[in-house]
Amino acid sequence: MSGADGSDEGLTDADLLAAHVAGDRDAFGLLFARHRDRLWAVAVRTMGNREDAADGLQDGMVAAYRRAGTFRGDAAVTTWLHRVVVNACLDRLRAAKVRRTEALPDDLDERDRGSLRSATDDAADPAEHAARVERRTLVLDALRTLPDDQRAALVLVDMEGYPVAEAAQILDCAVGTVKSRCSRGRARLAELLAPLLDTAERDPHDTPARNPVPPSTVEPTDAPRGPPPVVER
Repeated sequence: MSGADGSDEGLTDADLLAAHVAGDRDAFGLLFARHRDRLWAVAVRTMGNREDAADGLQDGMVAAYRRAGTFRGDAAVTTWLHRVVVNACLDRLRAAKVRRTEALPDDLDERDRGSLRSATDDAADPAEHAARVERRTLVLDALRTLPDDQRAALVLVDMEGYPVAEAAQILDCAVGTVKSRCSRGRARLAELLAPLLDTAERDPHDTPARNPVPPSTVEPTDAPRGPPPVVER
């Protein structure tokens, strides 16, 4: 499906979803491509690693593709898509103990698009890069200890910047429930991250009193998976 100029510009998300339900073979792919990056970011931060996030996002998109006819229009299409993806990710987390082995970089979106910004910054200041890696690891390890519902709420509100009301629609719960989950999650993170907060002002170039024990060599892993491509059905 495309507009008069051959693109999907001018077509709303609701237009594309309705066209998909009506049998348009291209409409759902266009809709997914429009929101792919943000859906991917939510999946990665909810699941904790790219491998499981790719599976969770695929599960969500298959479910949305098949259940598009059930969309009632009581929320924005993008809110509905996020709800389906988050639910798919939470289902995977509940079904099995997910083994999380890969840290999520702060510059996820830039890295997945092939940006060289972070690589350039790291090369210019290795000490700052090392400090960032340590902070990132501590934050992610703490986030992964939270209950699934608290983690999902914090990912949407604090990491992705969704208003609480929209996060409540995505999670299909009351606004007060989202606020409560975020509050409990933040309190727990504050406890776990106290050492990080205490050393936040430390200069990464400071030399420690003792030489640290060098870490053991770790063999590089295969390149991480990115978000699934748009598949024509």
